[in-house]
Parts: sequence; structure tokens; C-alpha cells
Amino acid sequence: MKDLVTIGASWGGLDVLREVLSELPADLPAAIVVAQHRSAESHPTAYRDLLGAVTRLRVREANDKDALEEGTVFVAPPDYHLLVERHSLALSTDEPVLFARPSIDVLLATAAESHRERCVGVVLTGANNDGAVGLRRVAELGGTAIVQDPDTAVRPEMPLAALAAVPEARVATISELAPMLVDLCRAEGALT
Repeated sequence: MKDLVTIGASWGGLDVLREVLSELPADLPAAIVVAQHRSAESHPTAYRDLLGAVTRLRVREANDKDALEEGTVFVAPPDYHLLVERHSLALSTDEPVLFARPSIDVLLATAAESHRERCVGVVLTGANNDGAVGLRRVAELGGTAIVQDPDTAVRPEMPLAALAAVPEARVATISELAPMLVDLCRAEGALT
């Protein structure tokens, strides 16, 4: 069973995330952590509110040392890297990675290292290659790697880079993502 879903998105990602989150049940037995490329000047709560308006899950802007909670979506605040620890989250103002802070690679790699086979990493639409290295780490440590079908992406560069780095990743259309995540998070054989 997977108890952590990490999602990275960039250009076009808000619409995809809204569609996927709208299809997830309130009792999803996993925490969801999202890094979306946004400018440092982004309104601090607008993104959270846009996601929260379409889902039955709780949506929160991540704070340093927030405990991971099932049925909750944690969103990286603008201009902070979001890291996953064993039971909590951490924020960092380290240098941007591939010109991005939050960095999808940082999120996925720290999630992979803390949750290993219990982690799902998802790379969505975007115009650079952020997420490819982090998704490779998810796969290397036994987690499940998922990539949005590049043909359904507003910008296919990020999904294509992720597939080049992790050719064994599952490829999903937007409509397939939510059912796939539910199946992974509700699978028998939970690990502690």
C-alpha cells in the first residue's frame, strides 16, 4: 500500500491537478504533497483555494514541520522547496534547482528517501525537465513512478524528460490518474 503521493507540475499543471483531485475520495488513505512551479510573487493562498474548491480532500499550504496526514493535500508555498521527512514536511530556501523553487526534484527525491516503496511519484505537464531526477530516485528506491501521457500535456517537455529518465514509469492520461492513485493507495499489504 502506498501512503504518500507526491506530485510535480509546472505549465498547465493547475488544471490537471484540479481534475485529478476532484476525482479522489475524502477517505484516501494517503497524504498528497504537491510542488507546482509558481512565481515568488504568487498570492500565498490563491493556489490552495483553487485546489480546495474542487476536492473533498483537505488542502493546506505546507508549513515547516507539518505532520503528514491521510486525506490531506499539502501544497508547496511559493519560493520554498518542500521536503518530505519520515512523518513530516520541511521547508527550505536553498538555491533554486533548474531555476525553480519549489523544485519537483527536491520533493520527489526526499519523498523517495523517506518513504521508499510506500511512495508514489507523479510528474505532470511542464516546460522543463524538473522532476526527471527525482522520479528516477522514486523508482530506484522501490516506489511507483507515474508520468502524465505527454500527448495530454499542455507542455510535454517535463513528462518526456521523466520518461527518458524512468522508461519503466507508468504512463497515464489525465482521466486515468485518479483511479490509478486510488488503487495504489488502497492496495492490500500495508507496510509500516
